[in-house]
Amino acid sequence: MLSKVAERIYWAARYLERIESTARLISIYDKLLFDLPRSVDLSWYNLIEINSLQESFNERYSVKDERNVMKFLLGDESNPSSVVYSLKAVRENVRTTRDVIPADVWYAINSLNLYVKEHLMQGVNRSKRYEFLTEVIERCQQIVGILHSDMPHDEAWEFLRMGWNLERADMTSRNLDAAVAAIMEMSDVDDAVNSHQIIWLNLLRSLNADQGYRRCTRNAVRSEGVVDYLVTNTDFPRAIAYCLKALQMSCARLPNSGLVAEGIQSIEAECLESFDSKLSGQPLRDYLNDVQIRIINMHQTIRETWFPAWD
Repeated sequence: MLSKVAERIYWAARYLERIESTARLISIYDKLLFDLPRSVDLSWYNLIEINSLQESFNERYSVKDERNVMKFLLGDESNPSSVVYSLKAVRENVRTTRDVIPADVWYAINSLNLYVKEHLMQGVNRSKRYEFLTEVIERCQQIVGILHSDMPHDEAWEFLRMGWNLERADMTSRNLDAAVAAIMEMSDVDDAVNSHQIIWLNLLRSLNADQGYRRCTRNAVRSEGVVDYLVTNTDFPRAIAYCLKALQMSCARLPNSGLVAEGIQSIEAECLESFDSKLSGQPLRDYLNDVQIRIINMHQTIRETWFPAWD
């Protein structure tokens, strides 16, 4: 397989996962607006900070309000993390690899593209945001389902899996970070314990993890249990440990994967095996930031290993 084809498949998967995960990240805050006490005033700018987009956001917007954050995360074509930018990138990468990607995926991506163009303002405005985000998430899942069922599970498939599992691990850490940031804003709120539980429950629901969490832990929703489940569980597909395990499996089926496999093992040893589920507040955010930095470094190793022609 040509390295440029492998890279396009890898990035198609990353951007597809980014679309869905960004929609889920926004949905956490959107649902909290209805569930938390009215006295709680969450800062939507947290979502900009969590994605390390402060500089580019501040260049475009002077007001850090909900509407501008939504415009930036959903529709800003200059923001590589926005839904519109990511969708454009997915479409281009699939268009140039149509001999490898199933034809139905191409049609589904075009359908999603048209939907987002026609209904983008529903996402920016609060009244129909839930419907917009739900539709985007479901259409992304439809595309992933087609890939799972119709694409040959060969080397191209492994680069696809590698792209979306790396992106998924990163975005799960950011979803967790969003929940922790919301909790840290509520230190002076009355009935903070109940409000914290609402945040953790909404985080689980936004990742479709609430049923799996209850089956695994057989406990009520608690901060330590939720954090441990989303970081160290090796059976839930959005948990960071599961994503790293899936990356290792892809490495085993790809040539020249020694450095990448070593890097994944390093993350597992230094971030997961020594993980303390009792971390909270800023120490937990620092831990999640370290995970994100290591994932960025892992991407660089992947790039240097398999996509050197583009350096």
